[in-house]
Amino acid sequence: MSGIYIHIPFCRQACNYCDFHFSTSLKSKKDFLDALKKEIVLQKDYLETKNISTVYFGGGTPSILTKDEILEIFHELSKYFLIDTDAEITLEANPDDLSKEKLKELSQTPINRLSIGIQSFSDEDLKFLNRIHNAKCAITSVLDAQSAGFKNISIDLIYGIQTLTNKQWKKNIEQALALNVRHISCYSLTVEPRTALYSFIQKGKTKNIDSKKSAEQFEILINEMEKRKYIHYEISNFCKEGFYSKHNSNYWKRINYLGVGPSAHSYNGVSRQWNVSSNSTYINSLKKNILSFEKEVLSENQKYNEYILTSLRTIWGTDFNFVKQKFSQKLLSHLKKEAKIFMGKKLLLQADEKIFLTQKGKLFADKIASDLFFISD
Repeated sequence: MSGIYIHIPFCRQACNYCDFHFSTSLKSKKDFLDALKKEIVLQKDYLETKNISTVYFGGGTPSILTKDEILEIFHELSKYFLIDTDAEITLEANPDDLSKEKLKELSQTPINRLSIGIQSFSDEDLKFLNRIHNAKCAITSVLDAQSAGFKNISIDLIYGIQTLTNKQWKKNIEQALALNVRHISCYSLTVEPRTALYSFIQKGKTKNIDSKKSAEQFEILINEMEKRKYIHYEISNFCKEGFYSKHNSNYWKRINYLGVGPSAHSYNGVSRQWNVSSNSTYINSLKKNILSFEKEVLSENQKYNEYILTSLRTIWGTDFNFVKQKFSQKLLSHLKKEAKIFMGKKLLLQADEKIFLTQKGKLFADKIASDLFFISD
């Protein structure tokens, strides 16, 4: 069981906060698709197994792809991989792309899960983030997707936005729940270098993020989702029973995956590699049958640290027995010693041979994980 991630590096407009790799020019779209199909051929033996359980179209904005372009990509994949009949196949989409006609076309492709980037149901927030759609469009896109037959729908929301009050955040959550979507991903706004938001803050055009408000809104989120019986299965992700994101869960469970497209990452259990973050370099290299990427062979310490980082964020927790089996006694002893400190502070709890974040601990997940890491001398 493995997964495939496909990076579509195009957006119609740049959001103020986004630092993912993309271009707002579609001039190279055809050349990119040709290069993508070439990369699929060249990477057909990267994964140990040909059986694929998840395919994820990310970006960028994959919803700019036409039905025929999506079908062409799947035709190429099917030549070299065995995609399970019940595979989870996700397409990230912007609300403004999801017209009734577009949704009808998508329903005629293998796509069976939509991840809709709503971010907020407040026009003020959307304008601040430089999103194309408005709140009305956000609601309509979900309702139309449901009407088109898509039952597995996830939506993204952002909290900690400078314009977002706690009152409006509660309204955003209530609106999301009223739409009866089965999966909701919620992320705290972060300020990344080389983004418009970073520039605005540096120039004093807007305030920096209020970390206290972000924490408050995260706690509001946890409480509201718990009331509605959503499973908080990963720090940023909530779902109804049976609607976990299988693809993203595979990342957290360290299952192998192939990433194709500029800036896409791949992992095979031994090493990680990531493609060049340049559309032109990516296209020109593949015209010459050259894969342009960097690679890192993971040491035991790095594998251990990655396990801590990914497992601790999830409902499945960090397993002492797994560490004992896969790593050294030295790493297990280190983990137990450091974990005991956080258990004393009520930030971690232990059940059998696993440790989990408490609700309070979820506010400090990154800090706790970093302290559980093993940094060699």
